[in-house]
Amino acid sequence: MNNYYLGIDTSAYTTSIGVIDNNGEIVFDKRNVLKVKEGEKGLRQQEAVFQHINNLPILISEMTKNIDVTKIRTISASSKPRDIEGSYMPVFVVGKEQAFILSKILNVPFKEFSHQEGHISAGVLSNCFMERNRFIAVHLSGGTTELLYVENNANFEIKLIGGTLDISVGQLIDRIGVKLGFKFPCGKEMDSISQKGNILFSKVPVSTEKTWANFSGTENFFVKHIEANKFGTNDIIKTLFYTIGLSILNMVLAACSEYDIDDVLIIGGVASNSFIRDFITKDLNKYNINVVFPNKELCSDNAIGTAYLGKLKNGHVWRK
Repeated sequence: MNNYYLGIDTSAYTTSIGVIDNNGEIVFDKRNVLKVKEGEKGLRQQEAVFQHINNLPILISEMTKNIDVTKIRTISASSKPRDIEGSYMPVFVVGKEQAFILSKILNVPFKEFSHQEGHISAGVLSNCFMERNRFIAVHLSGGTTELLYVENNANFEIKLIGGTLDISVGQLIDRIGVKLGFKFPCGKEMDSISQKGNILFSKVPVSTEKTWANFSGTENFFVKHIEANKFGTNDIIKTLFYTIGLSILNMVLAACSEYDIDDVLIIGGVASNSFIRDFITKDLNKYNINVVFPNKELCSDNAIGTAYLGKLKNGHVWRK
């Protein structure tokens, strides 16, 4: 009999439900991207919570029409951003509480994980990294740019070893995109347009030290060039992506050297960027570093990784 494992994730911008089976195959994957008003650069937590409350019943109802819920064996939720003390965002409470209620109704175990663990799990789905004892994970998203040392035990044991100290690469992309007139979130449309662009500058100001970086100066640099109106949009975007890719590459090389690791997993929404994927892969391969990106559809926020964790890992005891 084929059993199912359900995951729920209610992140800052996406309501997600995912179900996998015994073999780790995806049998249900639905996501509603939260609505952001045109011209805005994001959502307040209270508005995101309201949208999650409205979205989840619709997604749960659709799930019940597609799978036999009596075959669900574990229900898991992303209940906090990261697996560190004090990590909290109201949006994750919505998914956690719904998952907990469903687990009681169906009389199955309830497991909690962090949103970040869900991204790592989605990244190792269908590749060799679940068998690795340790690896470097690079989490690139709208709210996060972090380098992580990961030990693969009963749960993922995660140590922060680098990242950005001011704005994330996702924020940098969206801020420049909005400045150029794109609708938030901007990454996907900018990725497509950048294919026709050229790199304007080989050196752009980025404050870096080993595995850490600051991108505020980089943002100011691009804003000034946009306002000067001397270069085409395609070229500005291509140069922005080149700058980000080069910075991440150098940070990863520093981390691999420091921890003597040659396995790197790159996750999060920005990991779906075509130029950044190709640039980092080609250059890391020159150093005999094994780099893996998830399938593009599993880079953005999803609940498949959370469902996979529920099947394979112990979960945490965070619930009071």
